[in-house]
Amino acid sequence: MPESGPASPSEDRPLDRRTVLAVAVAALGYFVDLFDLVLFSILRIPSLKALGITDPDELTATGKRLLDVQLVGMLLGGIAFGMMGDRLGRLKTLFGSILLYSAANILNAFVTDVWQYEVLRFVAGFGLAGELGAGITLVAELLPTRKRGIGTTIVATVGLSGAVAAGIVGARVPWNWCYLVGGLMGLALLAMRVGVAESGLFEGTRSAAVHRGNPFQLLWPPRRFLRFAMVVMSAMPIWFVGGVMFVFAPEIGRSMGITEPIEPPLVIAWAYGGVVVGDVLSGTLSQLLQSRTRTIVGFLALLAASIALFAALAPRGPEWFYGMMAVVGAATGFWAIFVTTASEQFGTNLRATAATSAPNFVRAMAVPITSIWLAMKPGMGAAQATWVLGICCVSVGILCALALDETFHRDLDYLEH
Repeated sequence: MPESGPASPSEDRPLDRRTVLAVAVAALGYFVDLFDLVLFSILRIPSLKALGITDPDELTATGKRLLDVQLVGMLLGGIAFGMMGDRLGRLKTLFGSILLYSAANILNAFVTDVWQYEVLRFVAGFGLAGELGAGITLVAELLPTRKRGIGTTIVATVGLSGAVAAGIVGARVPWNWCYLVGGLMGLALLAMRVGVAESGLFEGTRSAAVHRGNPFQLLWPPRRFLRFAMVVMSAMPIWFVGGVMFVFAPEIGRSMGITEPIEPPLVIAWAYGGVVVGDVLSGTLSQLLQSRTRTIVGFLALLAASIALFAALAPRGPEWFYGMMAVVGAATGFWAIFVTTASEQFGTNLRATAATSAPNFVRAMAVPITSIWLAMKPGMGAAQATWVLGICCVSVGILCALALDETFHRDLDYLEH
């Protein structure tokens, strides 16, 4: 059975086995989460062709619809699992999320019609929504202040490697077997649940006379809503890249005049290889600067530069295209810092709700962003629409990141009233 961790970790306390195990489970859970999350980007074309869709425009439109369904599932799942995290505990939320998305991905291997695909992508998205926020919240609350950034960077670095693994597996294994692999890995991870420590800070809120896990608290008072909105919009450019550049890379490559087809598994492997490098760099920089916000702003500036370089250099050929995808991916590698910031911005009774909802609101931003991109694409072409929209998204992200409070040294033992 799960055990409770210390109520308030001290700076000089050595890490015990239960805390280390919690970091390991959160990291491996995110590995499986990312493996499953990017599978659709890799398997979109082969899986839809297997279901009888071959027209290029229909492949794009149906793929967009399935991506939207998955992202809406993640938005709703983020709210639901966030509430669970603050009401039932970080661990129950973490393992419930893993169980749901693993089952959905196993069933994905057996779809025979697009409507079945839609239903299961929604369910998978709903389940995928809970893992990262619950895992980051648990790790942040168990670790001492100085080590929070290190722990969450480990979680994200191991987790993001799951996307690289998905790219490698997706290039070599039939599409339905890829879904089976992802689902079975998640079920295997559940065996590690015994002995994982629950957050002592969460346990301390059980007797407190405050609302726990109420998402409406994120909307009122206005200052708290503005704080949540700024957190979400500071990371929105990451999912411009994930929702447009990674998913629709074949269409962007054709628009650039590259005659050789751009392969989605190679895009994901190169891009997320870059993300892993960027995540390590952003985590290290955050610790050196002792600042979350300056790290986020710095990486957003790098992202703007990398999108401009992508537009200039990627048309030279497939090798340049994949290489620049890695550079763009590295510039989005502040995801762990963003989620850590989201958890640090809110009190213990609302922390899991915020940390779980925020990443999924960011992911859901891909729905309007991809719609805007598709509307721009006929008049401007996919390549030009990509860099113009990308620079606009990054500009908004920088303004919002600059408005955030610095939370690097913040003591997390407080409540929202």
